[in-house]
Amino acid sequence: MDTRIEDMMKMAVANKASDIHLMEGTVPRLRINGEFVDISNFKSNGEADEREMILSLLDKDKREIFEKQKELDFSSELESARFRINVFMSQGRVAAALRVVTNTIPDLPTLGLPDTLLGLVDKKQGFVLVTGPTGHGKSTTVASLLNWINKNKAVHIVTIEDPIEYQISPVKSLISQREIGADTINFGGALRSVLRQDPNVVFVGEMRDLETIGSALTIAETGHLVFSTLHTNSASQTIDRIIDVFPEGSKQQIRIQLAEVLTCIISQRLLPAIDGGRVPALEILVATPAVRNIIREGKTFMIDNVIATSSDLGMIGLETYLATLVRKGKITQEVAESYCLRPTELQQRLIGINKQNA
Repeated sequence: MDTRIEDMMKMAVANKASDIHLMEGTVPRLRINGEFVDISNFKSNGEADEREMILSLLDKDKREIFEKQKELDFSSELESARFRINVFMSQGRVAAALRVVTNTIPDLPTLGLPDTLLGLVDKKQGFVLVTGPTGHGKSTTVASLLNWINKNKAVHIVTIEDPIEYQISPVKSLISQREIGADTINFGGALRSVLRQDPNVVFVGEMRDLETIGSALTIAETGHLVFSTLHTNSASQTIDRIIDVFPEGSKQQIRIQLAEVLTCIISQRLLPAIDGGRVPALEILVATPAVRNIIREGKTFMIDNVIATSSDLGMIGLETYLATLVRKGKITQEVAESYCLRPTELQQRLIGINKQNA
């Protein structure tokens, strides 16, 4: 690996950056608290030099795969951190995005997440989905939940990831972490064989297609606790996305299957905090009998109202969470407004807070 990349990795860790972005012909950048910062002291001898610098991330085997596929996911480790790396092509130029993943798995309080989430996953079976935009902490939240199970239960946890991000050290549990490409060919093959590996808990790194989603549902249906992630913005959108992947003739059966296995949907995003860093904002849907019935009947438009009226059951809407963060002085009102999904609902909650403060 080029020493300049090693220096950038160390710089990213030291400055608590979430990502490093490299592209031949452009200045390398760090993403810190969601914002880009140029690495101004970067030395380059031209685009050919920058191309070889980026390609130095790849060993001989990885370079051969990259030359055929034009993109490649893998992970690398340097001192106190791991990096999830995607090398790709952009208009003929080589580029890479390196996500910083610390070796230490943070617990929920450290992440700023409520301990109530532990009650939602303290189950023997079910389907737990953590959703949200790219780069908003989904993998970290899942790792924290899995590590809590690892520390408290003697079970077999199998993860299928592309690539492995957080390495979980066994405490009470047996941990089997499988990386696409290194330990298994693809998600489909890994999911087809996972039930033969005697798991109690299964983490599917990302539900990308019909086969992956269908397999995850089946594993949950057969009495296992399944975790996965999805790039959606809300609980209702998550349910619709899962159903819409399947052919029209299968949709009703999938609604029934999802209704039976779903435990909860945790939708999160990370917001710039007033005192620096980022703070999580959540929407939580718990699969109560009423929610299961809504899913079976295909009435997902009712989900938002159920969340808004079921705080006593552990549910919370994004706008309520955002308003609470404003009240606690964690984020500004402008930030809350820029991240909300339902502006009118947020304004109603902020009016109530402003009256209390008047």
